[in-house]
Amino acid sequence: MQFHVLTLFPGMFPGPLEDSIVGLARRRGLISIQVTDIRSYTHDAHGTADDYQFGGGPGMVLKPEPIFEAVEDVSSGMSQENRDGAEIILLSPQGRVFGQRLAEELAQAPAMILICGHYAGMDDRVRQQLITREISIGDFVLTGGEIPAMILIDTVSRLVPGVVGSAENVAQDSISSGLLQHPLFTRPAQYRDMEVPEVLRSGHHAEIEGWRRRESLKRTLEQRPDLLETADLSTQDLEYLKTLGYRP
Repeated sequence: MQFHVLTLFPGMFPGPLEDSIVGLARRRGLISIQVTDIRSYTHDAHGTADDYQFGGGPGMVLKPEPIFEAVEDVSSGMSQENRDGAEIILLSPQGRVFGQRLAEELAQAPAMILICGHYAGMDDRVRQQLITREISIGDFVLTGGEIPAMILIDTVSRLVPGVVGSAENVAQDSISSGLLQHPLFTRPAQYRDMEVPEVLRSGHHAEIEGWRRRESLKRTLEQRPDLLETADLSTQDLEYLKTLGYRP
């Protein structure tokens, strides 16, 4: 998986993308991340990447020329297969809200070019002619698209085979499974006045799985009941949820 980030602020990326699982995946060659300064493609001595709005209005708008030229340059360095299958994504508050299902879609692409919006916005010709998707990380406005780009890279990277130790770990994550994850415990079995539930120490795998499923359902009902509307629930699941007050 290749990630190419186009940004006015490349200095924001080294720390988050060099540490932890993403950094390890890069060093192992499972993903590659290239960060490109949009100002490298400007055409004046000052590196001017923005200008005033036609028609007037507050805030500056990112110019189209450096964005188009940066995307074209990055694309030219890809293999034909990656170029044909690449997602060109604008990070913007106006886009489709990012979630796990969308991350799973994006993980099927061989490459992504992430364009980080900034200031009042971007010349709309970029959206009309270049991008394949416009993505937002939520209904709020940040100072730019850099943090959303990091979030997207982190989320999609976990779905690349080999990045996380076990595919089962990914499948059982909260949200990925359709429900919130059950409570987790490790040693010591007793800490202060708190004990690990006896069932988890019993060695009875069927009972453990039953307990985990019930706890997952309970936690989802308490914290994200909206997920239950689309979750794959068995008759037994529904009967248990009804005892907790759930009414589908």
